[in-house]
Amino acid sequence: MIKQLSAFIGEYKKDVLLSPTFVILEVIMEVLIPYAMAYLIDFGIEPGDMNVIIKLGACLVVAALLSLLFGALAGCYAASGSAGYAKNLRKGLYYKIQDYSFYNIDKFSTGSLITRLTTDITNVQMAFMMIIRLGVRCPVMLVFALIMSFSISARLSLIFLLILPVLAGGLYLIIRKAHPIFESVFRTYDKLNNVVQENLRGIRVVKSFVREDYEKEKFRSISQRIYEQFSKAEKLLAFNGPLMQLCIYSAILLISWFGAVHIVAGNLTTGQLVSLISYAMQVLMSLMMLSLVFVMITISQASAERICEALNETPDITNPAEPQYTVANGDIDFENVGFSYAKDAGKLCLSHIDLHIRSGQTVGVIGGTGSSKSTLVQLIPRFYDVTQGAVKVGGVDVRDYDLQALRQQVAMVLQKNILFSGTVKDNLRWGDAGAGEEEMKEACVMAQADGFVGEFPGGYDYQIEQGGNNVSGGQRQRLCIARALLKKPKILILDDSTSAVDTKTEALIRQAFQSNLAGVTKIIIAQRVSSIMDADQIIVLDHGEINAIGNHQELLANNAIYQEVYYSQTKGGDDHAA
Repeated sequence: MIKQLSAFIGEYKKDVLLSPTFVILEVIMEVLIPYAMAYLIDFGIEPGDMNVIIKLGACLVVAALLSLLFGALAGCYAASGSAGYAKNLRKGLYYKIQDYSFYNIDKFSTGSLITRLTTDITNVQMAFMMIIRLGVRCPVMLVFALIMSFSISARLSLIFLLILPVLAGGLYLIIRKAHPIFESVFRTYDKLNNVVQENLRGIRVVKSFVREDYEKEKFRSISQRIYEQFSKAEKLLAFNGPLMQLCIYSAILLISWFGAVHIVAGNLTTGQLVSLISYAMQVLMSLMMLSLVFVMITISQASAERICEALNETPDITNPAEPQYTVANGDIDFENVGFSYAKDAGKLCLSHIDLHIRSGQTVGVIGGTGSSKSTLVQLIPRFYDVTQGAVKVGGVDVRDYDLQALRQQVAMVLQKNILFSGTVKDNLRWGDAGAGEEEMKEACVMAQADGFVGEFPGGYDYQIEQGGNNVSGGQRQRLCIARALLKKPKILILDDSTSAVDTKTEALIRQAFQSNLAGVTKIIIAQRVSSIMDADQIIVLDHGEINAIGNHQELLANNAIYQEVYYSQTKGGDDHAA
C-alpha cells in the first residue's frame, strides 16, 4: 500500500526531499542551543565573564535565527509537497474511476467514491505532511537530544530509557483500539454522503411529498452515529495527552532531583543540569509529537486502505490486445445472449436472446417494467459484457472493438437524461466538440429543440444549471437527443427518451429521423405503442426473454402482450376484454 501511494508523489519529489533536509538542519540548531546555554551559564554568567556572555549570546541568537529559517523552509516545502501529492492522488483516483465499467461503479456507491476523493484523500494528505515534517523531526530530535544528554551525564540520561517503554506501550494500546473505530466511521461517512446526495437530487420530490422531517431524521440518525463513533475514538486518543504529561513531568522531576544530588557532590554543573532539563523537554516533546503523528497515521490508515481499494479495482471492461477501430456499419446481432448483473449464469436477467438488426432499420422495443429493455441495449455499446453468447456490431464482436471507437459510433439517450452546468452549446458539444453553430442548430431542429432554445435568454448561450434543473423534462429530453445526433453515429438508441414529450412533438421527431437518418440504425425503447408503430420490426420482451418479433400489424394480429398494450392505450383495456 505504501509503495502504491508513494508513486503519486511524482514531480513533487524535490519538495518532499527538501522538507526533511531543512527539518534536520532545524533540529541541529535546536539541539546545539541547550549545549551552548550550559557553557554560557558555567563559563559566562557564574564567573561574570562578559566576553564569553557576548560571544555565546551572539551564537545563540544566530542559532535561533537559523532554526527559524530552516523551520520556515521546511514548512513551505512540506505544504507544497503534500498538496501536490494530494493533487496527484486525487487525479489518479478520479482517472481510475473514469475507466470503471457500469459494473465497477455499481460495486461502489456514489457517496463512497465521493468520500474517497475528498475526505479520505484529505486525511492522507495531512498524514503525509506530518510524516515528511514531524515524522522526520521527532526521531532525529530524539536521537540527537539523547546523544547530547548522554554526553553530559550518562547516569541521568538513563531516566529517558525507563520512560520510553511506558510511553511506547501506552501508545500502542491506544492505536490498536482506535483504528477499527476509524475504519467503521468512514463507512458511515459513505452512508451520510449518499443520504445528502440523494436528498439534494430529489429535493423537489421531498418537498412535494412533504418529507422534510423524514429526511432530517434520516440525516440526524447517521450524523449521530458518526458523532458517537468519533467520540469513542477521540476518547481513546485523549489518553495520549495525560500519558505524555505524566512521562514528561516524571522525567523532569527525576532529573531535577538526582541532578541536584550530583551538583552537591560536584559531579554536575548548574549549566549542565539546565541543559539536561532542556534535552529532557526536547526528548519528551519529540515523543509527544511523534504520538500525534501516529494518531494521524491511525486515522489516515483507514482512508489509505479505502483509496487503495478503489485504485486496485480492476475494470471488467477493457480494450482487447489488438482492437478493431473501424465500425463497418450499423448491423447488430445478438447470438444466444444471456446476461447477469451478478455475473452468475444461474441468475440471468436476459436469456436466449437471438436478434438480428440490419443497418438502417428502425427497431422498437416494448415490454413490461422489469423486462430488461434497458439492459438489452446497454450491451450494444458494451456498458456491460454479456455473461453468455455474443453481441456483434458491424459483424464484429463488441469485445473486439476499441471501446472509444465503438462508443463513438453508438449514440445513446438514456432514461435518466443528464445535462451539465454550462451553456446549451457546451452541452450540445458533448456530441461533437468541434460542432459549429449550424450543425448544432440542425441537430436541434431534428430533435424539435430549436424552437424553445430560440426563446431562451441568449438562445444557444443560455446557461443550463447543474442537472438541467432550469429546463422542463421534455426540453431536457430533446436537448439530449440533439446532443446524441451531433455524434453522427451509425447506431442511435433512444431508451424511453421521449416519455416527457407530447405525442405531436414525438411524431415530428420520428418524421425527422426518417428523412435525415436513413442509414442510421435506430432502436427505440418506448412505453407508448404510438412511438414504435412505424418501426421495421418490434421486439416484445417478457421477463428477460424475447416473446415475439414482428411489425405492428403482425404483432397486433398474433401477440397477446402487444395486443394488451395496444388496446389499453387506444381503446381501453376493459372495452377490448369485453
